[in-house]
Amino acid sequence: MTVNMPVPPTTTEVLGRPDDPDRRGTRKPGPSPERGSSPREGQRVRRLTRRQIEDHLQELGDLYAETSGGGPWAWNQARGAFLRRLAADVRRPGFELLIAETTALTGCAYGFPVRGDGPWWEGFDGYLPGRLLRIAASGRLLVISGIHVPSRVRRQNQDRAWNLARRLQGRLLTDHGAAVAVTLVNRSEHRTVEALRSWGWRCAEGDTPGTAPLGPFRVLVLET
Repeated sequence: MTVNMPVPPTTTEVLGRPDDPDRRGTRKPGPSPERGSSPREGQRVRRLTRRQIEDHLQELGDLYAETSGGGPWAWNQARGAFLRRLAADVRRPGFELLIAETTALTGCAYGFPVRGDGPWWEGFDGYLPGRLLRIAASGRLLVISGIHVPSRVRRQNQDRAWNLARRLQGRLLTDHGAAVAVTLVNRSEHRTVEALRSWGWRCAEGDTPGTAPLGPFRVLVLET
């Protein structure tokens, strides 16, 4: 998922091929192994300082390009836009970027805390219900600007606490002591909404087909 206010978010994923079938042709009966999306061990999650973000821009841009889909032309265009948005977001007070890594970068998520006023409001005008405005005024609202993970994180073990997307978004909430995270999603991005909902996000109050505010976006929230 990529969110950069006021630009609407999209989720991104690695468009990899499915796992090869068992070449031996037989398997012993029993429960399926917990593998794929986010193994219990092997993916370390850590925070990057602003200086470290600058040092890792090449890798972060490559990760975004690899998870955005499309061909090389689309990668180059999306990669440049992503890096420009990230450079703007990094300057926001309280901005935090987490990476997941093994021997290489495997995912990232980033966001910033908000209050009831300030430039973060752009893009959310008319979309936030009063409950979220009150939480923002209390200093416990977090905008999650982006989650970039492999496609298997969408498909496998979405409800497990160790799912990589859940680990990243949960760590952001914990680090900021936030009660609620919020993001905007383009109404046409059905796969984005499905992925977020599988990771515990829900539509904000009133965001139903009959009562949602007019406009191209919908608000999703994640509560602790």
